[in-house]
Amino acid sequence: MLEIEYTLKDIDNVAKQVLKHATTKYFLFKAEMGAGKTTLIKALVKILGCNDTVSSPTFSLVNEYQSKNETIYHFDLYRVEDESELYDFGIEEYLNSGAYLFIEWPELAKDLIETYNCITISVKNDTSRILKMT
Repeated sequence: MLEIEYTLKDIDNVAKQVLKHATTKYFLFKAEMGAGKTTLIKALVKILGCNDTVSSPTFSLVNEYQSKNETIYHFDLYRVEDESELYDFGIEEYLNSGAYLFIEWPELAKDLIETYNCITISVKNDTSRILKMT
């Protein structure tokens, strides 16, 4: 388990620590709205060598990023109402792709993934967050 208290200025170092302690390429992000899930994912994508503009895929459900060596998929499942919608947009293809998967609001998808890194971000105050990775 990894536990880090951090501020925005530390985000790149936090992303490095997350990747260093990861046991798989699948990451599930749990946090309240506005806690910094997408901000951390932006840093992770950057550390993985991608210079694309990273934004939350709230309406598209998934964004794809390409680094020199890796494909990265970023999901936002906030608007997904049931598991059948995951199959409608081809979740199985993404899960079998070998790519990095960063999934915000993962409740409906977690049972489809055998092994994953669970990242929980808690708001400590206006500037500090606490990250726990299991």
